[in-house]
Amino acid sequence: MKKYLMLLLIAASSVAVKSQTKQEKQPYLTKLFSSQKINSVVSQTSGGNISVNAVNPSESRVEVFVSENRRRGNGFSNDEIRSKIENDYDFTVAVNNGTLTATAKSKHRITNWTNALSFSFMIYVPANVSTNLKTSGGNITLSGLSGNQDFATSGGNLELNELSGKIKGRTSGGNIYLKNCKDELNLATSGGNIMGKNSSGQIHLSTSGGSIQLKDLDGNIDASTSGGNVEAESIKGELAARTSGGNVSLQKLNCSVKTSTSGGNIDVSIETPGKYVSINNSGGQVRLSIPKNTGMDLKLSAMKISTQNLQNFNGSNSKDEIKGTVNGGGIPVTVDAGSGNLDVVFD
Repeated sequence: MKKYLMLLLIAASSVAVKSQTKQEKQPYLTKLFSSQKINSVVSQTSGGNISVNAVNPSESRVEVFVSENRRRGNGFSNDEIRSKIENDYDFTVAVNNGTLTATAKSKHRITNWTNALSFSFMIYVPANVSTNLKTSGGNITLSGLSGNQDFATSGGNLELNELSGKIKGRTSGGNIYLKNCKDELNLATSGGNIMGKNSSGQIHLSTSGGSIQLKDLDGNIDASTSGGNVEAESIKGELAARTSGGNVSLQKLNCSVKTSTSGGNIDVSIETPGKYVSINNSGGQVRLSIPKNTGMDLKLSAMKISTQNLQNFNGSNSKDEIKGTVNGGGIPVTVDAGSGNLDVVFD
C-alpha cells in the first residue's frame, strides 16, 4: 500500500497548497449572514471553485474571489472588474426564505474568454444544510455538512470530508477524495482517480478510466472502473469491486466480497469471511488467501489450480477444477480464473 499512502500524501499536500493560496488572496467581496436562518445553499459559477464548510451559525458568510482569464498585460483594474461584473454578469449573493444563493452567470455569450472573469465562492454555513452546486471547471470542496448534497463540476476535483446524509457528486474528469463520510454516498468521475478512507454506509463509487484506492471502509461498498486498478485495505461489510482491465488488490478484508477484472491480476486476502466470496477473471492470475478453519463450499476453476494447507476437504480435486466442502461446508467460495492460474492459500 506504499503507492496508496504516497498518493494520499500528494493529495494532502495539494489541498494544503490550495488552502494557503486562498488564505493569501483577499476576497473581492465578503457578505455576512450571521442573523439569517440558512437551510440550503445554491451556488453556480462558470469556472471557479466552490467550497462549503460548516461553521457556527453566527459565523455564516460568503467570501467571493474574482480572478481574470487574461494571460497578458497588467489585467483589469478594480474599477474595471466592478464595471464588468455590473455590465456582463448576473451576480447574486443573498439569503431568501432560508436559501443562500451564490451565483455568477454571464449575461452574454462569451466569445473571448481572455476578457472573462472567474468567480470562486467560499461559503460558510451551519452544518445541517442541503446544497445544490455546479461549476464548469473548478473544484468542489465540502466539509462538516449533514443533509442532502448534490454537486457537479465539468472538470475539477471533488474533495469531501466529514459529510453525512445523502451525497451525490459528479465530475467529468477530475479526481475524487473522500474521508470521514457516512450514510449514502454516490460519486462518479468520467476519468479521474478515486481515493476514499475512513467512511461508512451505502457507498457507490465509479470512474470511467481512473484507479480506485480504498481504506478503512464499512458498509455496502460498490466500486468500479472501466480501466484502472482497484486497491482496497481494511474493509468491513460487503464489497463489490470491478475493473474492465486493471489489476485488483484487496487486503485485510473482513467482509463479503465480489470482484472481477477482464484482463489484470487479482489478489485477495481475507481475515474474516462474510456471507460469500466471488472472484472472476478472464485471463490473468488469481491469488486468494482465506482462513483455513472456515466452513466453505468450494467451486474453483482455472487453467491450473494450486492450493496450500487444504484440509478437511470432501469433494473432487483436479488440476483445473475443485468442487467440494471444507470443514463440513458453509459460505460459498466461487473463483473462476478463466485461462489464468489460481493459487489458493488456506491460512
